[in-house]
Amino acid sequence: MASQTGMIDPAIFEQLQDIIDQDTEIRDELREILKTLEKQGRSTQAILSKAHSTSSDSLCNVVEGAEGALRYQIDTVSELAEAASRHPYYKYNHVWSHQIQDLTYMILLSGFLGGFTSTNSSEARQTGRLLTIEEVGNILGVPVNIKNKDTFHLSLEEYLLALITLIEELARLARNSVTLGDYTRPLQISKFIKDVHAGFQILNLKNDALRRRSDGIKYRVKEVEDVVYDLSLRNLIPKDT
Repeated sequence: MASQTGMIDPAIFEQLQDIIDQDTEIRDELREILKTLEKQGRSTQAILSKAHSTSSDSLCNVVEGAEGALRYQIDTVSELAEAASRHPYYKYNHVWSHQIQDLTYMILLSGFLGGFTSTNSSEARQTGRLLTIEEVGNILGVPVNIKNKDTFHLSLEEYLLALITLIEELARLARNSVTLGDYTRPLQISKFIKDVHAGFQILNLKNDALRRRSDGIKYRVKEVEDVVYDLSLRNLIPKDT
């Protein structure tokens, strides 16, 4: 009979350390890509922020600049998707989820301002659009809401959280539009936000964080309604709207 020494084989923990080291290497690889994505995102956000100081009829340069900046981010997402898809999605998706939400929000805002249309003509750009999750996925070049395969994708939760961020930004944009003397855009934003709010009321959200954030949409609706009401009191609403 083998003698009982009461000692645990240290090889067990050496193997565990190898697993930890591999996990750290994977996370470090992903975070290096995300550092690039975040840096590019700050540049894109700086361009999009100019919408708050630019009237609707002068937005073309802002939109074109944002689209150009987003192209760099889309290239980085391709690199991220390639690296991430070599590993279990649901083990690592929290590493990049916030950055993908931010990027999705910037794409949605660009789409609302008239970006990602088939024409570069400022007259033909359609503003006030809501890009669907499929359209955002096509722009990013990644699949969306994959449930039956462990691969990189844009999740429904990421899209909805980005949409809530868009609503919050548009409420701010409505107020700033008034200071620019642009009295049409708040009306457009008001209709858009109300439609999105109505859509969220249809959803039965199971994600707690998503449900809490979506509860705030009603306050953004009220903020923009107040802006429109104030314009109406001052007879500043364009007659052709």
